[in-house]
Amino acid sequence: MHSLTANEAKTQFGDLLLKAQREPVQINRNGKPVAIVMSMEDYQALEELKLTVLRQKIAIATAEENAGQTLDGDQFFEQLLSGKLD
Repeated sequence: MHSLTANEAKTQFGDLLLKAQREPVQINRNGKPVAIVMSMEDYQALEELKLTVLRQKIAIATAEENAGQTLDGDQFFEQLLSGKLD
């Protein structure tokens, strides 16, 4: 992934847009990554992937609820905090 400082991104904005069409570009400020610029096509693909994963999780949760496989709130948060929640 190509990376630019915030100042470079500002002064080379046209070049940044061209680079972002080929691959995501990381923008750094004070040596730390603060943003990613990507093509609209890549962004839309990412959003579609997130929506697909969310739909799958909803379908699984609905199936578990219909099968009576539910947790009470305390169990849920205990598993969530321990990192054992799928």
